[in-house]
Amino acid sequence: MLGEALTGAITWEQILFFVGLLGTVAGVWWRIEGKVDKAKSEAVLKATEAAAEAASVRADLAAHRLHVAEHYITKAGMRETTEQIMDAIHGVKQAVDHMTVRVDRIVENQAAKPRPRAT
Repeated sequence: MLGEALTGAITWEQILFFVGLLGTVAGVWWRIEGKVDKAKSEAVLKATEAAAEAASVRADLAAHRLHVAEHYITKAGMRETTEQIMDAIHGVKQAVDHMTVRVDRIVENQAAKPRPRAT
């Protein structure tokens, strides 16, 4: 058979063998290509789902940041507010001290004046 192939004469068996081999290779290629396409479509679907979930998480994070910014205070803001409150308390303390001094003067002035005697 090897000697016949070298003479240049091609038999039907050889043609059928190569056609069958070509068909087998094409069939295997077609199956592999189908599996690749299926895997590709699944990957695209998962990527789309992941992108949608990432967008949802991004929106949730933005809403949380807005909530925190609206309802909570920063350390610097807390320090500033505390200073304002302490200044207001200091002002009230000074006003009370001033009132105490005024009451003391009133009491001292009343004690110094002679009272008219009832006859």
